[in-house]
Amino acid sequence: MANMNLPPEERNMTPAQVEHLDNRRRWGLAFQVISGQFAFFAVLLLLWSGQDLTYSPGWAHPMFYYNVLAALAAVIFGVYGTYLRRGRLHEY
Repeated sequence: MANMNLPPEERNMTPAQVEHLDNRRRWGLAFQVISGQFAFFAVLLLLWSGQDLTYSPGWAHPMFYYNVLAALAAVIFGVYGTYLRRGRLHEY
């Protein structure tokens, strides 16, 4: 009898499909952890990017650009990690 705690689409999977699902979820968690690290780094960069925007002349604002890059990486890794953890219904 199938395990009723599992979602209906995961109840009758082959061992190869279960291994693929576990591997995909493992990668999703890794990407979510990387997203959290980038988000933490982006918050720390806020300390310097405000000063950089205030005192740096012209378009030379490297700390602001690093902050935007870190925040963008956090969002991308977070969305993709969540997609991998949740997945689509009929991907198997």
